[in-house]
Amino acid sequence: MPMAPLYNTNGEALGECELPESIFAAPADAALLHQAVVAYLANQRQGTSATKTRGLVAGGGRKPWRQKGTGRARQGSIRAPHWRGGGIVFGPQPREYRQGLPKKARRAALRGALTEKATGAVVCVLDDLHLGEAKTKPFAAMLGRLPLADRRALVVTAAPDRNVMLSGRNLPDVVVRAASDLNAYEVLRARSLVLTKAAVAQIEEVFRP
Repeated sequence: MPMAPLYNTNGEALGECELPESIFAAPADAALLHQAVVAYLANQRQGTSATKTRGLVAGGGRKPWRQKGTGRARQGSIRAPHWRGGGIVFGPQPREYRQGLPKKARRAALRGALTEKATGAVVCVLDDLHLGEAKTKPFAAMLGRLPLADRRALVVTAAPDRNVMLSGRNLPDVVVRAASDLNAYEVLRARSLVLTKAAVAQIEEVFRP
């Protein structure tokens, strides 16, 4: 059974917490993890970049000079691509970058990512995490009292917590997520994984195979 150190918000060690074996000791498929990360990053792209072709640029309807007799190269439009202010050749156009991944594959990739973190001993568990108000300073102090491998931390709560989310969003490299919103990319990117005990139970309930 995988284990993780258990702390309170004061950074005091309370012992160890058992992690569900079906989630934190699952087989990790490198190819599936790669596919899940690529799909996640692709799905973040808006796909709204656009450039104008020569047919979309205003003007250029008149031939700039006559075809012959001027000594200059023949030109048909001042909006041709080689003219300044002309259209763009093969420029980006609005498109859909979204990549689909089956639900079972996404969850298997997440279990593999969580297993990697548990194996690397970068997971710590909080007995509870409740903030009376949304304040960044006490939240940062709480994280500073934990033996985190790196400040790039992923904090996971059992349910969306407005105070925790608002307290953590101004901290660089700190991401706050509810257990049901976890994804393989953010788990792999984090150097430290901070889970509440309730979040561990919620992860097991939602993502168990």
